[in-house]
Amino acid sequence: MKLNRLNLDNLTDKVAKPAYLASHTQHGIAHIGVGGFHRAHQAYYTDALMSQGRDLDWSICGIGLRAEDRKVRDDLASQDYLYTLFELGDGDDNQSRIIGSISDMLLAEDDIRALIDKLASPAIRIVSLTITEGGYCIDDSSGEFMASLAPIQHDLSHPETPTTVFGVLCAALARRRANGTRAFTVMSCDNLPHNGAVARKALLAFAALSNMNLHDWIAVNVSFPNAMVDRITPMTSDAHRQQLQDQLGIEDAWPVVCEPFIQWVLEDKFANGRPAWETVGVQLTDDVTPYEEMKIKLLNGSHLALTYLGFLKGYRFVHETMNDPLFVAYMRAYMDLDVTPQLAPVPGIDLAVYKDTLVQRFSNQAIADQLERVCSDGSSKFPKFTIPTINRLISDGAQLKRAALVVAAWALYLKGVDENGQTYDIPDPRAVFCQALVAEDALIVQRLLGVEEIFGTAIAQSAEFVAAFEWCLNSLREAGVSGTLEKLLHL
Repeated sequence: MKLNRLNLDNLTDKVAKPAYLASHTQHGIAHIGVGGFHRAHQAYYTDALMSQGRDLDWSICGIGLRAEDRKVRDDLASQDYLYTLFELGDGDDNQSRIIGSISDMLLAEDDIRALIDKLASPAIRIVSLTITEGGYCIDDSSGEFMASLAPIQHDLSHPETPTTVFGVLCAALARRRANGTRAFTVMSCDNLPHNGAVARKALLAFAALSNMNLHDWIAVNVSFPNAMVDRITPMTSDAHRQQLQDQLGIEDAWPVVCEPFIQWVLEDKFANGRPAWETVGVQLTDDVTPYEEMKIKLLNGSHLALTYLGFLKGYRFVHETMNDPLFVAYMRAYMDLDVTPQLAPVPGIDLAVYKDTLVQRFSNQAIADQLERVCSDGSSKFPKFTIPTINRLISDGAQLKRAALVVAAWALYLKGVDENGQTYDIPDPRAVFCQALVAEDALIVQRLLGVEEIFGTAIAQSAEFVAAFEWCLNSLREAGVSGTLEKLLHL
């Protein structure tokens, strides 16, 4: 049965449904970057809250700034903005549900002025973001905003017709300031350390180049809470759509597949109110730092440790790597010996239990999380997820080969051929640049490790790390992935 409001009551009782009508809700949140993760995470929590019959004035209006967002909008609009959150785990406790917390979506291509009007309206009190790790235009080597980027320069020259997140936010905030409307909160839900602080830095840097008075007003009136966000959400495939039809009888143009696990730790720093998310499981805190350090270094760092090695081996799903005892042993050694000693105590979290949970989550066969998804955008992920761990290992004089193997595997992955001779594309906006770094075998060490915007400065200057990297690279070439892991685990 086609998913829409008309058919909602006729859908199977095996799926939970919104306990509220769209006509009873009002937009309070605008979300830029409506993708799978947002719909499995923030929109899920908001739907759970509204299904309690409360906070119905916090419905979500999606915002699309990219051409590819049109298909997203069209798929959702065709089913009255409803979608299935299809929970897949290896147990019997999966809780799939129809989500109704998104009730409209505006596209910049259609009418940028109407979009800015929406963000400037008093009803919108939070603008949330999932724009990817690289979407904040921050140079990882210098920490500075990349103002020279062509889209940023366009927006500075054409403030009335912006195309970037920062141009759009500044245009809306300028309108609110002129109208005497309270500022909204900018809430990043992207997977990077201190995401709120990064969003603040980028927006203020843009505003300083555009209008210094607006910059000063934003600095005082807009809040940017940091958050730790966590739920594994693979790319939705046609196989997932078919599985949803077969299991629940629902025809959904764009369902979201996710694991049962979910976590959101959020700083309670909002400029203009917020939903009562704490009543549906969100953990509010004054400082998210220990939680995000744990999650980014252990979960995301371990994902990178597995993904490029797994792809080179010929695996294509995360659970396939976890079916290989060598990969599990390597992941545990990386987490226990390299990462855990760097972590501060995390309130309410037993790290040993958390690591056991990660092994279980990565081993989830039902979700079929794609290695390609985890591999994507490596040039932006390394500086956030892996390089801080390596830098600390270098400064501590610790063993480096396990961490160096993550980088060496990426170097060979960038060549686009796995151990079985299968070729593949590199899903990274900087793929051409990155592949050029590894084109000549004799120059890989100097060219790759010397890229400061990815690796910083300490790594290339560490003779110990360079030696460990070369050992791993040579071993991968000569002994392959499994042979290298065997040697590494018996050092």
